[in-house]
Amino acid sequence: MTDRRLWSYKDIAAHIRVQPDTVRSYRKHGLLPQPDHVEGGKPYWYADTVRAWVASRPGNRTRRD
Repeated sequence: MTDRRLWSYKDIAAHIRVQPDTVRSYRKHGLLPQPDHVEGGKPYWYADTVRAWVASRPGNRTRRD
């Protein structure tokens, strides 16, 4: 099942537990994938795009308890 909800900077920030300005900085430095949709000049990403990006980020490892 594909998650087609669109996420803003705020949603992405909440998902990865950082401030929205940090996510904006990621985009500015080319670390965030290209937006899936732009509306009124504001970028949005599909939830699945963000989850795939988070999984591929350096330092993302499976955590063991």
